[in-house]
Amino acid sequence: MTLTRQLAAIMFTDIAGYTALMGSDERKAFELLNQNRRLHKPLIEGYGGKWIKEMGDGVLASFPTVTDAVNCACALVKGCGKVNGLCLRIGIHLGDVVFENEDVFGDGVNIASRLQALAPAGGIWVSEAVYQNVANKSGVATTFVGEKILKNVREPVRVYEVRPTNDEAESSESYLLQKDEPQALAPKSIAVLPFVNMSNDPEQEYFSDGMAEELINSLNHLKDLKVAGRTSSFQFKGKNIDLRKVGESLGVSTVLEGSVRKQGNRLRVTAQLIHVEDGFHIWSEKYDRSIDDVFAIQDEIALSITEQLKVVLFEKDREKITKTYTHNAEAYELYLKARFYLYRRGSAILKGLEFSKKAIAVDPDFALAYACYADAQTLAAAYNFFSGKEVKKEVKRAAKTAIKLDDSLGEAYFSLAYYYVCFEYNWEESKKTFYKAIELNPKFVQARSMLGMICLGWVDGNFEGAEEQLQAAIKLEPLSAIDHADLAWTLLMARKFEEALTVAKLGIELDNNSFLSHRITGLCYIVLQRYDEAIATFQYLVNLSARHQQAINGLIWAYCGKGKFEEASLLMKELDSKPGSAHYDYGLSAAYLGDLDRAFTALEKACDELDPHILTINKAPYIPASLREDPRFQHILERIGFPQ
Repeated sequence: MTLTRQLAAIMFTDIAGYTALMGSDERKAFELLNQNRRLHKPLIEGYGGKWIKEMGDGVLASFPTVTDAVNCACALVKGCGKVNGLCLRIGIHLGDVVFENEDVFGDGVNIASRLQALAPAGGIWVSEAVYQNVANKSGVATTFVGEKILKNVREPVRVYEVRPTNDEAESSESYLLQKDEPQALAPKSIAVLPFVNMSNDPEQEYFSDGMAEELINSLNHLKDLKVAGRTSSFQFKGKNIDLRKVGESLGVSTVLEGSVRKQGNRLRVTAQLIHVEDGFHIWSEKYDRSIDDVFAIQDEIALSITEQLKVVLFEKDREKITKTYTHNAEAYELYLKARFYLYRRGSAILKGLEFSKKAIAVDPDFALAYACYADAQTLAAAYNFFSGKEVKKEVKRAAKTAIKLDDSLGEAYFSLAYYYVCFEYNWEESKKTFYKAIELNPKFVQARSMLGMICLGWVDGNFEGAEEQLQAAIKLEPLSAIDHADLAWTLLMARKFEEALTVAKLGIELDNNSFLSHRITGLCYIVLQRYDEAIATFQYLVNLSARHQQAINGLIWAYCGKGKFEEASLLMKELDSKPGSAHYDYGLSAAYLGDLDRAFTALEKACDELDPHILTINKAPYIPASLREDPRFQHILERIGFPQ
């Protein structure tokens, strides 16, 4: 039994009028309850809180600081305005509480509960201990309510009401303004930097990267610990940067550095936990073991971090961070290689596919390897190395197998959700499965990005919901070029062209080699009719990508916008000479050149072969008007079956 006493900010919320609604319309009440959960969970997580439990229509959460709790409460009140019929009562108190077996007890909990019960609908009531911490903070206004006698509390409690204001602090939640503001360093927070490859063989880099990535994945399961995302932490790879800069960029107070020397069957791993503000080494250790002990080393490092940062560990938390997904060191190495190459994107996806397949062959019970294999197949189709039709069966089989082997894996549900939306056009099942992946791992950035961009944005046209998911992804991965590109693409589809261009350029600033960031930048220039800049962008991308078909097609569209049809026609001839499955992009190029018959032939083929990019056809603002106005266009939409 794990029992820990600590000072914490406790927040209780409750849906006003829920009992009456349940009595009059049970179906509507359950739907409101589900929307309430979807509002609470990402916000509690985003403000560094811990979801403790749900009690009927109430939610109990704890936070490391009062400011986090109050900011979360204000965000919840503002979020209610986006959910029809949702109105909350909220109570917050700072006090000494006891955490035991994933529950929390004590007077601090009791007082927060009583404050919530007394609060008016839409109100946030807090104790004096909370008020004293937030009275001078921007973004909130406070009013003294009076002294209240609370049930089972000896002394009267001075109660205050807190309200969110509309000053500059509120606007700082914008993903654009966040870039210019230093993030507060959460006390229980860490960035795991990529481990240095000390082996004589540079090809062993996949292993040192993989060690760091696996530690990130393990620590990510802890709700009480803020962990910088893999992509953001890896932005500092190979750079000699002041750790204070790392802390400011990622909003973390500690950094884990390490190195790996792998020679034959022997491993030497060093790790040191450092406080970013003063460079003080909180903890360090060296491990000389055999390759078969790699899993034990990772467990020991992760547990040492939680001990040093005083992270509350329930028994389930301990099980999650020490869970081993394979006991076969060879399969594990092959899996690390697969992930290493998938992150590189482009033609490296094919290497990732090869290594994930080998990992499965070595250990047929390795669930993560199946999920990796499914993702590699889907990415290969997205980059037009194969048609969706070719990989469809294998993707579904691999994702289903991963879930069968381990139904606690968010990665497995992500792979299946990605399959449903790209290859089966099963919109509801894809959303449900993406949400399942996020429920299992609220810090699963890729699941939030794909749910937001594809399901909510491209398919549903719910761009407000899409932006929320993508901004949550960027909050988790502030230095990820891919997530900025995904948000930019979503803003582009929502006709927010200038905002989309700004975010796409931020992606390029983060990674000048980001194919997707350059591509979305070029598309923004096209819809803004800034054709010279579009041409320059796509010419750069053609060279960067070794003349990838998507880059060539983008350049064709830019040339046509400028009226350079001769140059565009030469590029079409180049595409005609290349084997490939980029039928959707090719169809748009034919339309730009005025050949609608060839355009619709290509679009029909894109439907036949399940080209994932055809899902953009309903919302993309860069589709030529001549194509959209043709009666055959409606037939394409009907084949895909977009929701009405």
